[in-house]
Amino acid sequence: MAMLGPVCAGLLGTLMPSLGYLPAAGLSTLSFDPFIQLFEWPGLPVAMRLSISTGLLATLLSLGVVTLTLAGWYDTGPFRVLERLLSPLLSVPHAAAAFGLAFLVAPSGWLSRIASPLTGWVRPPDVLILQDEWGLTLTAGMVAKEVPFLLLMALAALGQADARRRMRVAQALGYGRITGWLKTVFPPVYAQIRLPVYVVLAYSMSVVDVAMILGPSTPAPLSVQVVRWMSDPDLSQRLTAAAAALLQGGLVLTALTLWRAGEAVVARLGVLWIARGSRGALDPVLRPLGLALGAMSALAVLAGLAGLAVWSFAGYWAFPEALPQSFDLRSWARHLPGILSTGGTTVLIAVLATGLSLILVIGCLESEFRSGQNLTQRGLWLIYLPLLVPQTAFLPGLQTLLLSLGADRAIWAVVLAHLVFVLPYAFLSLGDPWRAWDRRNSTVAAALGASPRGVLWRVRLPMLLRPILTTAAVAFAVSVGQYLPTLLVGGGRVSTLTTEAVALASGGDRRAIGVYGVSQTLAVLGPFILALAVPAVVWRNRRSLHG
Repeated sequence: MAMLGPVCAGLLGTLMPSLGYLPAAGLSTLSFDPFIQLFEWPGLPVAMRLSISTGLLATLLSLGVVTLTLAGWYDTGPFRVLERLLSPLLSVPHAAAAFGLAFLVAPSGWLSRIASPLTGWVRPPDVLILQDEWGLTLTAGMVAKEVPFLLLMALAALGQADARRRMRVAQALGYGRITGWLKTVFPPVYAQIRLPVYVVLAYSMSVVDVAMILGPSTPAPLSVQVVRWMSDPDLSQRLTAAAAALLQGGLVLTALTLWRAGEAVVARLGVLWIARGSRGALDPVLRPLGLALGAMSALAVLAGLAGLAVWSFAGYWAFPEALPQSFDLRSWARHLPGILSTGGTTVLIAVLATGLSLILVIGCLESEFRSGQNLTQRGLWLIYLPLLVPQTAFLPGLQTLLLSLGADRAIWAVVLAHLVFVLPYAFLSLGDPWRAWDRRNSTVAAALGASPRGVLWRVRLPMLLRPILTTAAVAFAVSVGQYLPTLLVGGGRVSTLTTEAVALASGGDRRAIGVYGVSQTLAVLGPFILALAVPAVVWRNRRSLHG
């Protein structure tokens, strides 16, 4: 119910205004006028095309990068280095990564400044890179952020695919590394990560904060336009927003259906390709390409974050200088009061949402352990439901319902909205370590007289301290990065580091954006540092007790 209830309530709250029913605006007669007004909007075809094209392309490229990287370099030294680079990037908020990429590739960005001695540029080139009409920069930003997520999901699936044995057999038969991996390992791995791929597709099509930073604005992608209509002082615009939100949901459903059909086509072609027995003539080209693409994904985010940090301390910085003429703390001093205020709210919401998610997830996994019944496929789909349904499809309805109940101003409403999105990531993060715990420890503890509750509190939780803290850090990072739930459910009255950072996007003050972007990143890095340090200190004399 924690997953199904808010989504269904939000969809209902979106459906009724889309049919003209909004008592708060004095409208109580059902009609199709909102849809008529939506289809009369001149920018609708372009907004729909942007949502579909950027979502499908970002998902396809992200999956391709992860597949090539794993196929060519899994279980090698360079891959382990790349994994160490990519894994921490999963925690970087989408808005911070988007701002960093914008500072990197903009005409006056860091790359242009570094290249200026070779190009002879004395002023920024007149090229539309950010907010291009085809959404290519938006797509690149989504790829840079989704590659770490899909990579970690694929790594978790490799253990169940018996990758090493399959690759040994393929290479013994003379297959190249990439060809052998694609023919023997990729099918079972993709079966395990199908739902995460669907999540990436749904999120890429309906993302708001990244689209506001990197995407076009005239017209904007449909998800951004929904938020604009929802924020309009004219309450009747909420009807058009509700209709657009349902259309967004229909677009995502259509894209998922097309992707599923594409899976069937690729599977049929894959069978024919396997039957041909080709050994991999393109492997020497594809293998370095996979490593280069994976490294570019990681370095783009890291360089972008470095650019945010430099701008946050920059004094006078004229183009085409690669670095500022001076560094100072004036930007931090000017924005520190606001950061402390919004940062406190951000941490409070994240701590509450993380704590609630851990309680629910541990309770669910412990119940699963004691009953001996693993989570069914239907249950897994239910957990993924809030990530598969576009936020713009049900959050406007949830806001409308909370408004009618008078609960829209409570910070608890925002916490519960965050919980809907934090809980799936917490379950996915802790599920595998919890199930991999050696049951013999429980048997020994029970033989010594421990009750099931005693086994949980005195044996299992201490031994799983590291994965629990890591899960908490992941949940905390997800909460910090939530933009749309905070904006809509909070009614614009609850300010966090993310909402403030995105609000600065239209102002163009790079120093202020740098300060807030760095603050976002530091907020999510702190829990990860604690997740590594606390178990090492607590179990320093009992190294085998922590996972």
